[in-house]
Amino acid sequence: MELALTVAGIVAPVFLIAGAGFAWCRSGTPYPTEFVTRLAMTLAVPCLIFTALMETQIDPAALTALSLASLAAYALVLGLSWAVVAILRLDRRSFVAPLTFGNTGNLGLPLALFAFGEIGLGYAVVVFAVMAVMTFTIGIWLVSGTGSVRAVLREPMVGATLLGTLFLVQGWTTPDWLTNTLRLAGQMAIPLMLLTLGVAVARLKPGRIGQAVWLSGVKLTLCIAAGVLVGRVFGLDPVAFGVLVLQLATPVAVTSYLLAERYDADANAVAGLVMVSTAMSVAALPITLSFLLPGVS
Repeated sequence: MELALTVAGIVAPVFLIAGAGFAWCRSGTPYPTEFVTRLAMTLAVPCLIFTALMETQIDPAALTALSLASLAAYALVLGLSWAVVAILRLDRRSFVAPLTFGNTGNLGLPLALFAFGEIGLGYAVVVFAVMAVMTFTIGIWLVSGTGSVRAVLREPMVGATLLGTLFLVQGWTTPDWLTNTLRLAGQMAIPLMLLTLGVAVARLKPGRIGQAVWLSGVKLTLCIAAGVLVGRVFGLDPVAFGVLVLQLATPVAVTSYLLAERYDADANAVAGLVMVSTAMSVAALPITLSFLLPGVS
């Protein structure tokens, strides 16, 4: 009972804030998604990433191990997803990326923070950064047939990750007035991302719901299995292991739908995956956390 209450206390704020965004959209009240997303991704999230890395008490070697483990885990999930899509004769451009990449930003970061504290957030930022780079390179290539490393390097959150890692390794810190400013700006990130997630889900027009149900189950199974296997192989400490599995277990990201829409893949089918996997995560993520938290305590 105590564990169930702990897990409920972790996931409730996340889904309640996302639910508020969903209700906001359904009420017909305007929500400037493009502006809020740009604000979050160019200001709030980079500030959150930089301060989380700069202030973390994690050994840089542990972060390096998690970075390599994240790359290995996503490579494994990518290979498995590609095989599933090929076996089932589904459209590669529409389904491989959604089955591989999850919502490590909007859902993964706040869940890691609430479940594992500031250290968990530091770890989660690393997994998020790895996935973001892969999404804007391999992910775009999967959907469109082209990808640009230059475009990735122009992303503010990539620069924030590299700069934050440099400060962490060197033991540098910014002046207090600047740190407080960056921390304050970064505190906007999680509420903005959760509200925007709810709004985005409310605006989706899903298709092929039946297919989306079992594909969402396949994605969840593959991702958790890959996270557990890779985490064990790399010998990650309990918190890093828990964060890796949790991040991999997050549902299909709205980004996958936006890429499918932009590059003329089957956007309605991807929208169905986003909605179904997000709904499924309401039960799946608490269950996953219930297995991860005892290993941390």
